[in-house]
Amino acid sequence: MKVLVIGTGAREHALCRSLSLDPDVTALHCAPGNAGTAEVAESHSIDALDGAAVAALATRLEADLVVVGPEAPLVAGVADAVREAGIPVFGPSGEAAQLEGSKAFAKEVMAGAGVPTARSYVCTTAEEIDEALDAFGAPYVVKDDGLAAGKGVVVTADFAQAREHALACGRVVIEEFLDGPEVSLFAITDGVTVVPLQPAQDFKRALDGDEGPNTGGMGAYSPLPWADPKLVDEVLETVLQPTVDEMRRRGTPFSGLLYAGLAITSRGVRVIEFNARFGDPETQVVLARLKTPLAGVLLAAANGTLGDIEPLRWSGDAAVTVVVASHNYPGTPRTGDPITGLDEVTALDAPHAYVLHAGTKRAGEDIVSAGGRVLSVTATGKDLTQARDRAYTAVARIGLEGSQHRSDIAAKAAAEA
Repeated sequence: MKVLVIGTGAREHALCRSLSLDPDVTALHCAPGNAGTAEVAESHSIDALDGAAVAALATRLEADLVVVGPEAPLVAGVADAVREAGIPVFGPSGEAAQLEGSKAFAKEVMAGAGVPTARSYVCTTAEEIDEALDAFGAPYVVKDDGLAAGKGVVVTADFAQAREHALACGRVVIEEFLDGPEVSLFAITDGVTVVPLQPAQDFKRALDGDEGPNTGGMGAYSPLPWADPKLVDEVLETVLQPTVDEMRRRGTPFSGLLYAGLAITSRGVRVIEFNARFGDPETQVVLARLKTPLAGVLLAAANGTLGDIEPLRWSGDAAVTVVVASHNYPGTPRTGDPITGLDEVTALDAPHAYVLHAGTKRAGEDIVSAGGRVLSVTATGKDLTQARDRAYTAVARIGLEGSQHRSDIAAKAAAEA
């Protein structure tokens, strides 16, 4: 099987790494990719938002499967262009990707499907914003209706800050605050059958102790020793399958990766948001634990034959990912700084720990930073404590001037396990 992965981040490097280990994959390509994906896949310079260009590249490569990683190309309809070219593609149509592209649309679908979620208001005027903020009170939850790369949500007790963010959004969803821990649960679907993956937890805030601004994610871990063993079955029954059924009923079938961001509240499971693609950095830990070869599962989703595959097989090991971010992330990050220590991690920590590239590029002999989140250092172990130790040992080998990372990823869960 020849596979083409679209995207530039650590999620795409994680996908490429898993696909490169799949014996059925005979050729692997990534467009545009980064310095890490280039080690396991052939890179192609392309505009990932240009559906015609992606379809043309897939046709030229004679790809058997295209995997669209990020949300922006999905919402832009890149998967549609590839499908129209007659090539199987893992990723929803532009219309179905509105589950992530519009928070308001997602709320409509959840209402139709009877999926439990936070009460909310969609606001477009200052008057509506003030009324909604007053109705729910602090802490305020304010979400940009459109795509914002994981940074469009503000949760704050400060009325002025909440109002300022809401006014800057244009169309905004304001909703009740959901108490309890958050869980990320991915499911692969062909539009009918839904196959859930293992749950993970990510860390959105920039600083230790969940302080600082929201980011695209600073780390993740799986499994969740504190979660109810029946959680995945419950979410499949009450959230994932009803949502996929409702999307099909509406005439916009959803195939690809449905990501449910969940709050485990005192009143039960509630959906915080849906995404239309693998989440970053949770993908890094979930794929680290998946033993079933990946390509066949993604192809079955693309071809509508997911109901025919064997049950997924999982490692009993734990996995932890720590994100190394550039100076000033999530503000305007500094780029162009050389990265050192990557070879040492490979030499001293593999196969239990490895580095997935996110915002990197090659500059002559050097690999340099090229984005806010630069690396995802991922490790596995017999339990979360061992996986954490291995991840942070590898992080300590990496040099990137001005870089930052959280030191508490999975610490609480490991201590309680």
